[in-house]
Amino acid sequence: MRVLVVSTPVGSLGSGQGGGVEITLSSLVAGLLERGHQLTVLAGEGSVLPPRCARAELWTVAGVDQPSWQHQPREAAVQIPTGSLLSQLWRRVLKEQSRFDLILNLGYDWLPLWLTPSTSTPLAHLVSMGSVSLAMDQVIAEVSQGYPDHLAFHTAAQAADFQLSQPPILLGNGFDLHRYRFNPSPDAQLGWAGRIAPEKGLEDAAAAAAQLGLPLVVMGLAADPAYAARVEASVPAGTIRWRGFLTTDALQAELGRCRALLNTPKWNEAFGNVVVEAMACGVPVASYRRGGPSELIREGLNGALADPDAVTSLVAAAQRAMALERQDCRHWAEQHGSIERFAERVEGWLQTLLKARSC
Repeated sequence: MRVLVVSTPVGSLGSGQGGGVEITLSSLVAGLLERGHQLTVLAGEGSVLPPRCARAELWTVAGVDQPSWQHQPREAAVQIPTGSLLSQLWRRVLKEQSRFDLILNLGYDWLPLWLTPSTSTPLAHLVSMGSVSLAMDQVIAEVSQGYPDHLAFHTAAQAADFQLSQPPILLGNGFDLHRYRFNPSPDAQLGWAGRIAPEKGLEDAAAAAAQLGLPLVVMGLAADPAYAARVEASVPAGTIRWRGFLTTDALQAELGRCRALLNTPKWNEAFGNVVVEAMACGVPVASYRRGGPSELIREGLNGALADPDAVTSLVAAAQRAMALERQDCRHWAEQHGSIERFAERVEGWLQTLLKARSC
């Protein structure tokens, strides 16, 4: 297949601003290349692809970043800023679409979903978030009614947020597990990773770490510095050890030194990339029973689940997680979270879509 993969209009690839979409894109591009397909990636100016994606062609366009839906009021109207990256990406898609068998959109935005009936080349969407906007909910429901096979999701918990006309196509996610080293001997510390913003619940992880008497290594882009300062002030000095946004190599090294990862989202995460990244290093995960992570964690095998938003329950889950066999966590990641398995599932979805379109 000749596939045009369209990235998020929030930041450039490699910046960390695109969150989990960046990992998803690099994984599916690498995996599909290795399965013999031709990939072109369209992304914001300044983007770079990892070495495993080197055989993909990279097109970039300039523009103003799109406001992220998760940071807007649920009732907010659709916004397309003047000179937006979103509009520039999709202007290029419409111009170049005849060169491809299929367009794969990874951006969580109204415009590409609305365009689904209007492109001459089939337009597929791997939806990257759960329900955060009434406008997005409506357009996803509309696509599901007319073009249900053009939508796929990471987890059942994510898909359940939306009004779909048929059972969802579930793809999970994939990771280059060769880049994650198993660490059987962690330090006396806990980990937390993600975008540092209120919806990620860092304050709960910090409070749990303080109760457990262990430092919390925090890895991620400080999207909200004022929030980060409030969290640090809420716990004893020295509880939080800030590491900032890390490359995959640096992230896995930090993760591997942790006795457990705390995962504390305040909303339904579509998947939970860092959960699998931690397990790939042999690190069990203590997470709230919410969204995608609740489907990834097997109590007593690779982690423990806590009641949502309950720090006392999180502390107990962390204690259970730290007692688990770390090799079991790595084995689970190998069985369920590799690039190869993810690419096989994506390929099957896209080929089925193309076959149905040609009938």
